[in-house]
Amino acid sequence: MPRNLDLTALRAFVTVAETGGVTRAAGQLNLTQSAVSMQLKRLEQALGQPLIDRSGRGIGLTLQGEQLLSYGRRMIALNDEVWSVMQDDAFEGEVRFGVPHDIVYPHIPMVLQRMAAEFPRSRVELISSFTRELRVMFARGEIDVILTTETALDGPGETLSAQPLRWGGAPGGAAWRQRPVKLAFERHCIFRQPVQRALDEAGIAWDMVVESASTRTIDATVSADLAVHANIDGNTVPHLASIDHGGTLPLLPEFMINLYVSAGRSDPLIEALTQLVRRSYAASPRALAAE
Repeated sequence: MPRNLDLTALRAFVTVAETGGVTRAAGQLNLTQSAVSMQLKRLEQALGQPLIDRSGRGIGLTLQGEQLLSYGRRMIALNDEVWSVMQDDAFEGEVRFGVPHDIVYPHIPMVLQRMAAEFPRSRVELISSFTRELRVMFARGEIDVILTTETALDGPGETLSAQPLRWGGAPGGAAWRQRPVKLAFERHCIFRQPVQRALDEAGIAWDMVVESASTRTIDATVSADLAVHANIDGNTVPHLASIDHGGTLPLLPEFMINLYVSAGRSDPLIEALTQLVRRSYAASPRALAAE
């Protein structure tokens, strides 16, 4: 069965060995001589080994004591390093940040980059999922800050942007010209029903050729020019492009990007993150990166 060394007694032993006497060690440790002597005795009893050679006038170490001194110095140094790191005021902690797949680009990578530069000892855990799932996790207190894509603000929060959906496809692609229109959407994507409704109202036939739980599957299908998708204007991923359809596809409804912050936590790190997010939506990505 593993047993633990008494680090207080071990520190007393190392200090005695390095200073050459109980009196000097007691002064350095701000303890009485009897307290230091008791710690030495307790350490010897715990290890079942003589550590101090008391046969002479001064303080000497036995063979076992010399062996322990090497280990003891490393253990005390590691202990002190742990305390220094964990008690350092520069340790900012962690914030959990939820963002829907569809709006990670273009803002979030730059926000994360700025957070890492300004708070190098913090950790931002990015949780990417659908708005419905993020709202559930947020309500359970599992996420500190979330962005959502919604048609209205739901509860205490703020709207960062309100933009229409835009048709997206492969750069230079022609899938959008086909009839019926081939669509690719995640099963729980909040945009799919408004897109289908808009096509129905315009009298344009459509076919859901890919329905997946994986955003990467959708992106791969659309970037291969096998189907089209839709996203909030200005949030198209880098390997896709907005479709200039010249009115041959219907206009799509407007969606809001909303910000919600946990009411139960007051944290400078959370405040810094939300301020960066607000600024990223108030300015162009290029302006944010250049600041």
